[in-house]
Amino acid sequence: MLSNLEQTFRWFGPNDDVTLQAIRQTGATGIVTALHHIQPGEIWSPEEIKKRKDIIENAGLTWSVVESVNIHESIKTAGEGRDQAIENYITTLKNLAAVNIQTVCYNFMPVLDWTRTNLDYRLANNASALRYHAPALHAFDLYILERPEAFDEFTPAQQEAAKKYLDSINKEEKELLINTVMAGLPGTTDVFTIPEFKEQLKKYENTDASALRENLAYFLRAIMPDAEKSGIKMCIHPDDPPFAILGLPRVVSTEKDLEYIVNAAPSPSNGLTYCTGSLGARGDNDLPGIMSRLGSHVHFLHLRNVRREADGSFYEDNHLEGTTDMYAVMKNVVLEQKKRADAGRNDIAIPMRPDHGHKILDDYRYNTYPGYSIAGRMKGLAELRGLEMGIKRTLFS
Repeated sequence: MLSNLEQTFRWFGPNDDVTLQAIRQTGATGIVTALHHIQPGEIWSPEEIKKRKDIIENAGLTWSVVESVNIHESIKTAGEGRDQAIENYITTLKNLAAVNIQTVCYNFMPVLDWTRTNLDYRLANNASALRYHAPALHAFDLYILERPEAFDEFTPAQQEAAKKYLDSINKEEKELLINTVMAGLPGTTDVFTIPEFKEQLKKYENTDASALRENLAYFLRAIMPDAEKSGIKMCIHPDDPPFAILGLPRVVSTEKDLEYIVNAAPSPSNGLTYCTGSLGARGDNDLPGIMSRLGSHVHFLHLRNVRREADGSFYEDNHLEGTTDMYAVMKNVVLEQKKRADAGRNDIAIPMRPDHGHKILDDYRYNTYPGYSIAGRMKGLAELRGLEMGIKRTLFS
């Protein structure tokens, strides 16, 4: 029987309402976390890393994956201070490797991290899910942010749907939309104001998708020699959502994008985070096929499911439901494990975490980060664990 996937859980640190003791009770053995109090571009010191690692290990768990060592905006825009920010990043990687933390997730999304328009979308069973409602995002772009180029980017039908949505919400709902879209990095409570966000957009006036892609390649070529020497596995997270929003380019959204990335700086250290939710929000992404064709480069698994809608909207569905065929995905993950075992690789137990769980049961009693409830993610983990076991027993018993 093949090794099981390493079951992990994201934890946002000592201030997270989800405790390490609770995570241990889910059956997860690995923790996915970051030093969220350290700003992008700054060095993670050995002392700060050890402090966090000790907390995790004293709870009987392992710090398996860093998510994320965030990329400074100067790297994304090729701005002033880029090379120093890269040097600081390399130092952080070396400090992590020195205490045997070797898997580092990161993303290359400009300004915003993942974006949703509704953090409390109620399903038929009254569970709370995250939702990206395209007319709401378009309304924000057209009539709140008032980005002039948006009127050339959206069809008349999309503009009409956006105006209809805007006219249907009250002042409080409008403010909630602004705060939801303008949320900062995971693990923080930062929210951009509209003027602040417009200033951020100005930094990207000369950075289209082609330039952003080249800036990513520059970053990868700069860090990979040291990452490989240190045994660090870098795994880029796909864009979420996987298409351009608010005038900001996206370059990690399709299989072609992922192929470009692994070929930009060929190295065992240059890998992917395979996120079925992010990639699954695009109908033209073949999720099982991507795992089959690029699985050898996958260092980390984010398994969740979204339900796509005809207008480009989507919401987080149950882990084994939604638009993505999770059985086909997991089967190809297991087959990738078999390939690794046959090749003598030592990274068969790929870290996997259930992503973006619903709020259910007692989750409403806790002030957790959106998508990171305890019971909802535990449900997802249990489903994925059972799916993995069933496939392995069927294929190899």
